Amino acid sequence: MSSERRYGWMWDEACDLADAGEPVQRRFLRYVGSGADAAAWAPPVDIQETCEGVVVVFALPGVAPEDIELRLEPAALTVSAARQLKLAHPDAVIRRLEIPHGRFIRRIALSGVPLVLSATRYEHGCLEVYLVRAKESQL
Repeated sequence: MSSERRYGWMWDEACDLADAGEPVQRRFLRYVGSGADAAAWAPPVDIQETCEGVVVVFALPGVAPEDIELRLEPAALTVSAARQLKLAHPDAVIRRLEIPHGRFIRRIALSGVPLVLSATRYEHGCLEVYLVRAKESQL
């Protein structure tokens, strides 16, 4: 039985599109500059708006919470750190690297009502940043 009959043509097309996008993803994650401050990757982010404000969730597996720098400015939220490359053994030979490592910087533009940092939580490799609408006294 052909794969087209088992999975359908849409599945085959989806797999082809995913394969075509892989080189683009690798280019996106490549080293983008010189010096210690160059960013090598950007973590994926989920942004949710609530009636109180905004929750921003950064996927940061393997990043130590104490290494994360968080900066809230009037027009942006910036998160940066470095994910260290961990070898299974000192003599290990790298055959393939797909998990991003190195320094990252992710800047989320903010607009509209001014926001202030309410809380942060790091759980299961995700940094959750809670921003609430600023009160008159906080401006």
